[in-house]
Amino acid sequence: MSKNKYPVTPAIRFLRAHRIPFEMHEYDYVEHGGAARSAECLGVDVHCVVKTIVLANERKQGLMVLMYGDKQVSTRQLARLLDMKHINTADAAQATRWTGYLFGGTSPFGSKTALPVYVEAGIYDLPRIYINGGKRGFLVSLEPQYLACLQPQSVEVAVD
Repeated sequence: MSKNKYPVTPAIRFLRAHRIPFEMHEYDYVEHGGAARSAECLGVDVHCVVKTIVLANERKQGLMVLMYGDKQVSTRQLARLLDMKHINTADAAQATRWTGYLFGGTSPFGSKTALPVYVEAGIYDLPRIYINGGKRGFLVSLEPQYLACLQPQSVEVAVD
């Protein structure tokens, strides 16, 4: 029986270095398929797929928000919480410069630049999450308490 050859990304190196137990899952990536596509391919609830969203604040500094796969981030609410006038989605080129990952393959683990991380508070209540492993079509699953290694701040900024 042959062993699956999974990619060894900076995210995988980070998880291994921090001794975080995780499982790897590959699926056929489709441009603009999003969390719904990966959930369908893996046979899991899209709510348990956690998106890594790279944003830029009014000072053009980057940050990440970890959000349910079936929800959006209220950038207005996040800006209020952070006492800023506005926060916007970072363009793909800037997100890649900050993280080292291609759009659609962004992981919060092993990012090139240490960005502040914000996690939707309810994600910690999920039994298991599926989050990008640093490559398009590649997720890792783990228990949400292990997100603590990112030193994230909990927020409530989800909207439908």
